[in-house]
Amino acid sequence: MVYYTVIHSPIDPLILTSDGTALTGLYMTPHQYSPTVATGWLRDENTAPLREAVRQLKAYFAVELSNFDLPLRPKGTPFQQRVWAELRTIPFGVTISYGELARRLGDVKASRAVGLANGHNPISIIVPCHRVIGANGKLTGYGGGLPRKQALLAFEAQVRAGSQVALSDLVCSGQIGLL
Repeated sequence: MVYYTVIHSPIDPLILTSDGTALTGLYMTPHQYSPTVATGWLRDENTAPLREAVRQLKAYFAVELSNFDLPLRPKGTPFQQRVWAELRTIPFGVTISYGELARRLGDVKASRAVGLANGHNPISIIVPCHRVIGANGKLTGYGGGLPRKQALLAFEAQVRAGSQVALSDLVCSGQIGLL
């Protein structure tokens, strides 16, 4: 059974999925690899993993939380699982390159494979794939779109620099644009 809920966020609606015991997905709308809500899926925001994910996401967007603590169960290959686990070690407000991520995984030549795994991360934001950028410092692909990646990075950078301004305030004031 797939349980799901949709929440409104400063970066547009988010679809969260769960198997009932762990979070299995967090997708922006639109999102390059987002599944389509299917027959048999049950919308239930009271499923424990979804309820807790919503609580933590609201705290993240309100500058009350910088590290998520949720049971996660993303589906992927063993290599993708290793990449996604390593993504969770990147601190809030810090960026690294795909090459650095490959180096951390023990294969400096695997930056393209790391990029592909990063791009297929099914649990955006919580597994912070937005914190990985090109070697030249430029933003590269993001399943939720580059404007959202830029917004998340700008938000985290401001918070890390001491600002207590919530992402919704930055978006509403025009300091961070999504279009």
